[in-house]
Amino acid sequence: MNHKPPIFIGADHAGWELKQAIKKYFFDSGYDVTDFGNLDLDPNDDYPDFALAVAQNVAAVENARGFLFCGSAQGMVMCANKVKGIRAALGWSINAARSSRRHNDANILCLPARDLALSLARQIVDLWLFTPKSSEERHARRVQKIAEYEAQQTN
Repeated sequence: MNHKPPIFIGADHAGWELKQAIKKYFFDSGYDVTDFGNLDLDPNDDYPDFALAVAQNVAAVENARGFLFCGSAQGMVMCANKVKGIRAALGWSINAARSSRRHNDANILCLPARDLALSLARQIVDLWLFTPKSSEERHARRVQKIAEYEAQQTN
């Protein structure tokens, strides 16, 4: 991959340490990273604040990728997927991450910090970033159906 996509990240207090480690990894690898917080490990934070900020920015910037970190990552996935144009996936394993990019063209990966060691999280992040979406018609057709449904929705 010659062109590195802009990366937007966010985490609540439960995902803060993993986010900090992955953020350093991104910077060291030459990525343009924007961190939407939690910036100071505030235990009274609310994950929707970070999920929505990351999702809105990923949706607004062509080819952007997002990473969200929290304890289970479930709330982050639910919240991010409320934003039109977002296909957020739970990245609890290498296979889940690969499939989310290849079959679903996911643009945000949500990582469960309580379930992943840093070494596995880095493997998942790398794999997800470098896995292209499938060129198979059946996968494109399914992602298109999601986009068509979104387009029919009113706010």
